Amino acid sequence: MKVRLFIAPIVLLALSLSATSISTLAQEPAATVDEKSQQVIDKAIQAMGGTAYRNVLTVTGKGFYTTFNQGMSQIPAKFIDYIAYPDHERTEFNGGGIRTIQTNAGDTGWLFDGATKTITDQGPGQIEDFKRAMRTSMENLLRGWWKNEGGKITYVGRREAGLAKRNETIRLTFTNGFWIEYEFGAKDGLPAKMIYKRTRKNPDTGDEVETTEEDHFLKFIMIDGINAPYVIDHFIDGNQSSRINYEAVQYNQKLPDGLFAKPANVKAIK
Repeated sequence: MKVRLFIAPIVLLALSLSATSISTLAQEPAATVDEKSQQVIDKAIQAMGGTAYRNVLTVTGKGFYTTFNQGMSQIPAKFIDYIAYPDHERTEFNGGGIRTIQTNAGDTGWLFDGATKTITDQGPGQIEDFKRAMRTSMENLLRGWWKNEGGKITYVGRREAGLAKRNETIRLTFTNGFWIEYEFGAKDGLPAKMIYKRTRKNPDTGDEVETTEEDHFLKFIMIDGINAPYVIDHFIDGNQSSRINYEAVQYNQKLPDGLFAKPANVKAIK
């Protein structure tokens, strides 16, 4: 479970040789957004709280995380999630009397397994999952961090979203072709959905398959002038795979020093 915030890596400069053997620097294309999409984004920022939303530096959330198996909800696990902009997150789970911790800080990450009492570094696949979650997050879009990668935002149009309800849809496309679509309520401007496609391994056959993943944002509650979705449902190919249900959210709380640092040993975990 991750509701992550992301600052994309600084735009890379590629060194290339010209026909006359003179070295030049080739820069990523500049980020662009069309006028209609910018209007949708601006409306969403205001709906989320405007200046108060922009001034958030840390988020602390508590609640329950529930996985789904073939449409059936499993036993919920309590969690507490600490986020520090732009790319630090620590999530602690408590289920069945066992505590686990997943922590990411930029390009690094570590895990604590309460069942085995071990601390391990995250593998490349886990780090990549974290970066994907940050890259596709609503925060990445609304806070403009996507511009560091030279992304391009275009207006897709309106989509049906229930009885007498429509969503404004925009698409963020990166230079490698990866894209994310974001939907916002046409009337209230609030985030409604996030959709993207990814290639993943089928757990049954081991084959690489393309899947469609979605986040649905529900039950917005105003806290300190900031709108927060207290329910986030995740879907894979139209089937619900998880639900995040917050009980409390706090903004700009001072987080303890070393919260995201890897402990020297199990005894050092707080």
